[in-house]
Amino acid sequence: MIDRSPRFSVRRALVALLGAPMLLAAPMPHAHAQSDWPTRPIRIVVPFAPGGTTDITARIVAEQLTSALKQTVVVENKAGAGGNVGAAEVARAAPDGYTFLMGTPGTQAINQFLYPKMPYDTAKDLIPVSFTARVPNVLMVHPTVPANSIQELIALAKSKPGALTYGSPGNGATGHLSTELFKTQAKVFVTHIPYRGSLPMLQDLMAGQIQMSIDNLPSALPYIKSGKLRALGVTSLNRSEQLPDVPTVASVLPGFSAESWFVLVAPAGTPRAIVERLSSEVDRIVKKKDVSDRFKALGAEPVGGTPELLGKFIADETRKWQQVVKASGAKID
Repeated sequence: MIDRSPRFSVRRALVALLGAPMLLAAPMPHAHAQSDWPTRPIRIVVPFAPGGTTDITARIVAEQLTSALKQTVVVENKAGAGGNVGAAEVARAAPDGYTFLMGTPGTQAINQFLYPKMPYDTAKDLIPVSFTARVPNVLMVHPTVPANSIQELIALAKSKPGALTYGSPGNGATGHLSTELFKTQAKVFVTHIPYRGSLPMLQDLMAGQIQMSIDNLPSALPYIKSGKLRALGVTSLNRSEQLPDVPTVASVLPGFSAESWFVLVAPAGTPRAIVERLSSEVDRIVKKKDVSDRFKALGAEPVGGTPELLGKFIADETRKWQQVVKASGAKID
């Protein structure tokens, strides 16, 4: 028989009242893990070989985060397939806040239109965290090319369709697609010569084997400064502090913008609290004067910002590069 006496009801009510605060006060295991984050080393995967701008950027950020988070942040290089190998590893990683990717235009916007089969879904498997830095590319020619300005180069290319050759670090690389965008907006035709990386391409450009190229500023800057290459324009919307006398390509071709950029992204499902914490730390770090100066010495511009702003930026870049890839016909088998 069920006891419906007042004594039983009062006793049950007291248990409920006393127990409720205890239940509310007891932390959920998942929430507790987030509040304690990080409790072990964090890794940032760089989807390219050591020594490049992506790698240098990641190491600057990792060094600063190690100090800020009081936990070791390590950089791991996982190169291959234009960044797809490293990006796919992060996409498959546990979304626990201990694995991040230093993403680039290739991994986040371009590769999905170049490769017939991708090992990850760019939009679904990776989520934005923080914008670390952006790097302008630079339009440059061999010093013997009879063009001292963007306008003169366009006129030269129009007078000899296909005669001028341009090099790129590889088919589908940012330098390749940036030049294809230049060709489209300038309405010129120059012949593409793909290489296996920036260094061999720049060596041939300095030797006069090719006439022009668009490549990232940090790679090309020493050769421009030494006079071995002539810079005609930077591909950012504003002039570079490293080359203040060099105009923007946009000053001749309105709206032209083709930069390399480096962003932290995480496996989908990473707790929002961790994403916001890391984003806030990176935003603070890249705006510190000493860190900002290190980026600027590389020819890079520190950015920062929220995950939402980064997500919009990646979406805009994806639409732009999709059109460029389609117009160029570039494919990687």
